[in-house]
Amino acid sequence: MQHPIAPVGGDQHRDPRPVAASLWEAVGQAVRGAQETVRLALVALLAGGHLLVEGMPGTGKTLLAKSLAAAIGGRFGRVQCTPDLLPADVTGTSVYGPRSGEWEFRPGPVFANVVLVDEVNRASPRTQAALLEPMEEHQVTVDGETHRLPVPFFLVATQNPYGSAGTFPLPESQLDRFALVAELGLPGRPAEREILSGHGGVDALDDIVPVTTPAELASVIAAVRRVHCAQSVLDYVLDVVDATRTHPASLLGASPRASLSLLHAARAHATVMQRDFVSPDDVKAVAPAALGHRITLSNGVDLAAGTRLVREIVGTVAGPRS
Repeated sequence: MQHPIAPVGGDQHRDPRPVAASLWEAVGQAVRGAQETVRLALVALLAGGHLLVEGMPGTGKTLLAKSLAAAIGGRFGRVQCTPDLLPADVTGTSVYGPRSGEWEFRPGPVFANVVLVDEVNRASPRTQAALLEPMEEHQVTVDGETHRLPVPFFLVATQNPYGSAGTFPLPESQLDRFALVAELGLPGRPAEREILSGHGGVDALDDIVPVTTPAELASVIAAVRRVHCAQSVLDYVLDVVDATRTHPASLLGASPRASLSLLHAARAHATVMQRDFVSPDDVKAVAPAALGHRITLSNGVDLAAGTRLVREIVGTVAGPRS
């Protein structure tokens, strides 16, 4: 199950929608022509999950993560993955202090509110595995000692498309830790024109003013978990997930963890869309990104094929009328 989000300060019964709207506006100052990806990134953040973004270099994946960190006023950490990257380069390591005569823990870049793991599929499987504990339990264990990560903790991983030279496909256990998988392609001509004209892009990062704080965001995430979801919509979530398990093209469908992740994402999507209740359209909007990478097909795990299958499922599974 996903790690529970503990509210930190603030009114636990606050309305999370104004913060969601402010975050969207702030991130949009820098990231242009990628509204769908920005929406999914905010959904993953407010759902208390993590995001995997696939796309070619130069399309704005790093910019998206930096913009989110700037908008929440949180600490930003970055890991540039290479085949020789070691787990300690991500989590941190113990160093002997000559003055104190004791071993001291030096935190790695994963100790931040927003962590960008760039080109995650260029890291070795051993280093990829070092991310499992932080993503699932929000903690790091080094030399038998456990260290808690900052709250909130949001990991954005990017990867080049499969088939690129020097890549290691992510295993199913790693993919299952991501709440959503999104694709970031080339911006449209109008958006690229704006970037060339000096509107948006890297130059706009310095203009992003924090619209919340990490402590407030933790309370907002907790409030999103309480967004009203009718029993009929819960049944619709179960119907969609069950269809991934019984579809002829699926060898292994979505797990109960995926069901919970889909529900959290639907609640976050309703919040981003400025509603205080979950509708079937929220489930349909996030289901491909929430379930496509959690399905094993006859030819193995294929992100694009899995996403297409879920789109087919949500188009055929009947939802509640009203």
